[in-house]
Amino acid sequence: MNRELLMLVDAISREKNVERDVVFGAVEAALAQATKKLYQGEVDIRVAVDRDSGDYETFRRWLVVPDEAGLQNPDAEELLMDARERVADAEEGEHIEEGIESVPIGRIGAMAAKQVILQKIRDAEREMLLNDFMSRGDKIFVGTVKRMDKGDIIVESGRVEGRLRRGEMIPKENLRNGDRVRAMIMEVDLTLRGAPIILSRSAPEFMIELFRQEVPEIEQGLLEIKSCARDPGSRAKIAVLSHDKRVDPIGTCVGVRGSRVNAVTNELAGERVDIVLWSEDPAQFVIGALAPANVSSIVVDEEKHAMDVVVDEENLAIAIGRGGQNVRLASELTGWKINIMDANESAQKQAEEQSTIRALFMEKLDVDEEIADILIVEGFTSLEEVAYVPISEMQEIESFDEDTINELRTRAKDALLTMEIVREESVEEVSQDLRDLDGLSPQLIAKLADANVHTRDELADLAVDELTDITGQSAEEARTLIMKAREHWFTGQAATAAAHE
Repeated sequence: MNRELLMLVDAISREKNVERDVVFGAVEAALAQATKKLYQGEVDIRVAVDRDSGDYETFRRWLVVPDEAGLQNPDAEELLMDARERVADAEEGEHIEEGIESVPIGRIGAMAAKQVILQKIRDAEREMLLNDFMSRGDKIFVGTVKRMDKGDIIVESGRVEGRLRRGEMIPKENLRNGDRVRAMIMEVDLTLRGAPIILSRSAPEFMIELFRQEVPEIEQGLLEIKSCARDPGSRAKIAVLSHDKRVDPIGTCVGVRGSRVNAVTNELAGERVDIVLWSEDPAQFVIGALAPANVSSIVVDEEKHAMDVVVDEENLAIAIGRGGQNVRLASELTGWKINIMDANESAQKQAEEQSTIRALFMEKLDVDEEIADILIVEGFTSLEEVAYVPISEMQEIESFDEDTINELRTRAKDALLTMEIVREESVEEVSQDLRDLDGLSPQLIAKLADANVHTRDELADLAVDELTDITGQSAEEARTLIMKAREHWFTGQAATAAAHE
């Protein structure tokens, strides 16, 4: 029988063109599966077949778990203290084994053995095909729609399948069986049966790769796409940079009579693409990203990573776009929060900000409105500036003599010291569970403390826009932080549900 087993393994290995070790693994799995049926409960069985003689041994295994954890599956787990009574040097996470009687191959049933072996071989073949496909380094998956699977589309390329999820399709795009499809390879998930390659037609990366294929200058390194923002199937913006002064980045991406950009648009169901010149100057980049709207003025707030963009009445609707589309895409493209406003709104906001600064100076510096307004007119917006700008700059203010300047700087430094002491006391009130939250820097903790957010639950209760106003983070960063703060809620719910079960 053992000789027949070796002959069977060799025959299957040659027929299916897979390694002998894979076939041996399938035989071991079939024998282990048959042995499990002789036991009650979820036992763990290991079978070891000698690759030379065909002899095999069978073992029952137990996973060694910490004593304090308890047994989740007594049929296949052993507490550390009990395990060490059987094996003196047993350690957590290891398996202890004992030999048991092996099931004869004839007893496992020819059909059962064949099914397990063939499934293992199919898995091995699938993995080989997948590895061969991925080794080519393709970023775009080109295939044919094969079938629908729970709302997803399965795309076949040769003998490899990809999965295009409903949320990664272009809205209103109607794909049918037999249609040829191109999509971006986002990840490979080997746990998925049948179609392990996850695809997307709505990801910004897909548009970038399409331009890379249409514009040789990108592949040559003469041009670079710095960022991309998409409203799939409707409109998109890409930011391009030229590394060669002789190459016009926008014209090169558009192509002769729009041939290159039209090729991308046609692939993406008519999605209109704005090509924007990337700039190191964030304000200039944002102005370009808001095209075709003309910008009157722009105010940059580095701390909040936001910009107030002023446009006239004629350009207001264009800058915002239908449903806020233009400003939203420009914000995603540049990474800056963009606030569009007309001249009246800008003037009102500036007046409110000046009023806030005036009140701050009058309170903290103990000065009258006239002195506060002089500081504002001269461009001072914070106590730090009053305290620490070069004294020569303040000496240029005609309204102030040297004694006044020294007194203002002293008062500003004293006020900052007092505020820092108060801030430190407030930070000390922040709970340890909030301090331990991943992603919270000391600076963010201080900002939360200033806003009277002292516990993890208080952070979890915030809305995204509330947190961005406090910390100056992007909406995505704020959303991620809030979800981390809420994780213990769901963990607690799961534990409660398990206890009730």
